[in-house]
Amino acid sequence: MVTVIDAKGHILGRLASNVAERLLNNEEIVILNAESVIITGAKEMVFAQFKAKVDRGQIRKGPYYPRRADLLLKRTIRGMIPWTTTTGREAYRRVHVFVGSPEQFKDSEKQTVEQAMRLNTGKYTTLGAVAKFLGSNVR
Repeated sequence: MVTVIDAKGHILGRLASNVAERLLNNEEIVILNAESVIITGAKEMVFAQFKAKVDRGQIRKGPYYPRRADLLLKRTIRGMIPWTTTTGREAYRRVHVFVGSPEQFKDSEKQTVEQAMRLNTGKYTTLGAVAKFLGSNVR
């Protein structure tokens, strides 16, 4: 059974922690509309933090940090599971993230994560805006 989550309007960290917990309970999860995930905080601060992560890596040696919105969300989820263990790697393989909504998931029932929907601040930006700032061509 595959769980389909529409991520539009969800807060990044809360969504990622909820998904990581479900992945460790052997669920297979598909996340749609990754570009609409919200990151709270001042826009300039958020952009500076992500730019620092991208600039930290060297071209030949890494660490390689993604620029696309779907891969940024997937990398955030990866940080919340035990990536170095077999259980963590298997859990990470059960998550699939998409920018937009592919045709194969148009008719499926989409869920939302209520804990990740609360927005307590007026300062926020979207993952799509961060991806565009970092130079992603996927919109």
